Amino acid sequence: MKQEIPIWEKSNLTLEEAAAYSGVGIHKIRQLTNSEKCEFVLWVGSKRLIKRKKFDEYLEKAYSI
Repeated sequence: MKQEIPIWEKSNLTLEEAAAYSGVGIHKIRQLTNSEKCEFVLWVGSKRLIKRKKFDEYLEKAYSI
């Protein structure tokens, strides 16, 4: 039996989870994470995960995206 972990307790999120968590669209998150300077993306092979805490910090500091 697989136990679900709430999004706010996960350290890394999929694009879909990050979009649901933040209210930012999947395409916008994908666009932001395409940059090599993006600090909240974690690449696992070709899979892109979002570091939740770093993403929170980014959103708190951002005026607009």
